Amino acid sequence: MRNIPIPSREEDFTADPAELFFDLSFVFAFSRLVFHLVHEPTLAGFGEFVLLFTLIWIAWSNFTWSANAVAGNSRFVRAVFMVATAISLPMAASLEAPFGGGSIVFAVTVSAILTMPIVTGATLLADDEAVRSSNNRYLLFTLVGIVLVLAGGFTDGAWQIGLWIAAIAVLIFNTIDAGGGDWLVRPGHFAERHGLIVIIALGEVVVAIGAPVVETLSDGHGFEGNLVAALTAAGLLAGLLWWSYFDRPLPALEHRHEQLSDASERALFARDVYTYNHFFIVGAILVAAAALEEIMLHPADPLPSAFRWMLFLGLSVYLLGVVLSIVRAYSVVAVERLVAVAALAVLIALTASLAGLWLLIAVDIVLLAMLAIEYYRIEVAQRPVHVSSRSSTTHSANPDDS
Repeated sequence: MRNIPIPSREEDFTADPAELFFDLSFVFAFSRLVFHLVHEPTLAGFGEFVLLFTLIWIAWSNFTWSANAVAGNSRFVRAVFMVATAISLPMAASLEAPFGGGSIVFAVTVSAILTMPIVTGATLLADDEAVRSSNNRYLLFTLVGIVLVLAGGFTDGAWQIGLWIAAIAVLIFNTIDAGGGDWLVRPGHFAERHGLIVIIALGEVVVAIGAPVVETLSDGHGFEGNLVAALTAAGLLAGLLWWSYFDRPLPALEHRHEQLSDASERALFARDVYTYNHFFIVGAILVAAAALEEIMLHPADPLPSAFRWMLFLGLSVYLLGVVLSIVRAYSVVAVERLVAVAALAVLIALTASLAGLWLLIAVDIVLLAMLAIEYYRIEVAQRPVHVSSRSSTTHSANPDDS
């Protein structure tokens, strides 16, 4: 093993299996957040969802930045990921009652996960003075946020929510302040890590689709035609969401990131496109998953108003998150996706009495049309017309000219 090479700090690399293992623990956390939305389909419940998701997203993002800056295949980093994975399990379980009996566990575990990657960076980046200085400054503000998170865990009611909102404000300010620092950024690793967390979120869509079916079958009921159709339509929706992100946007974002040669520009790009925009992309998928679970429970009934707007909010914010990422990268607007958001708004507003199954089919048609038109405009309409060799030789006096 002694002579097996390990990538240098400046060399890009793929995500280590320890990072993928850590991500899997967030399947549990995401499922609890969707559960919270399904059982609290109110403005207060949605606000609590946003608050909790923001805290765990910042914790996950800190780990991503840390693993991007240091070689993830070292035993020390892998050990840190193993410990963080173990800690994230009680964190996810505490989301069952984050504003009650689970608040202390949630606060302590989130704080631990926030601390670990910063300490890792401070330990392993000692040979790079500029990066280490940026990391230490980031650590100071993170510690302030951690104190506020912990304080909120030991209170309740308005104090708890207020302290956690204050913690989020400090941690977000920290990312803004860090934009002017020196960071080591590997574009390929960033793209892969965020692609993987999108897959994890889409996996929650699949779970949301399947969970009600299991309950139906366990109660002794068989497959009804509406349920089979709803499963198929929901599976198609998950595939369309996957396609709308992985087919063109993600490779394009990675390519643009690689083109940036300045370290500070790369860091700002990673912050804006991945840390900020993907917060909306991933969170929106979870909101849509809650609406899909309700449709699977009652496919033949009209979707309640709260869940109809959850479906719209989830899908539209998902599409807009991708649009904003492309604008940030290339300064161009994905027009078809904006039109699709408008079409979804009209669809949701005019279909209050439509069965959930048919609403889902209509949504699939909108997204499929969006992708087809986008493909035609970019891939087909812009394709150059090639002149056949026979036509060329007919109009050319000299064969070499053709």
